[in-house]
Amino acid sequence: QVQLVESGGGLVTAGGSLRLSCAASGSTFSRSGMGWYRQGSGKQRELVASITSRGTTTYADSVKGRFTISRDNAKNTVYLQMSDLKPEDTAVYYCYMTLVATWGQGTQVTVSS
Repeated sequence: QVQLVESGGGLVTAGGSLRLSCAASGSTFSRSGMGWYRQGSGKQRELVASITSRGTTTYADSVKGRFTISRDNAKNTVYLQMSDLKPEDTAVYYCYMTLVATWGQGTQVTVSS
């Protein structure tokens, strides 16, 4: 069974940066699309960024130009580099493996103004 473990969340002031990591167990990572989602307090979970197995990326309009998703298949890890963070980016961030429909446990990102 695949497990996803996120790390890298924390508290940062507006304008700052964070890099989230999501490490996957098992052997399906390189064949799977991956996504980063977030859920703010009282809000629905939304897609932030995704990357296909071949490296094609998509982004939510709200993060374009500020966030970058990438993957390292040798390390079974997907990353989300977040820059110019805003208070509205505050949320729990989750990674998702498309091939096996599996979520990580989430990591909290808090951006103070």
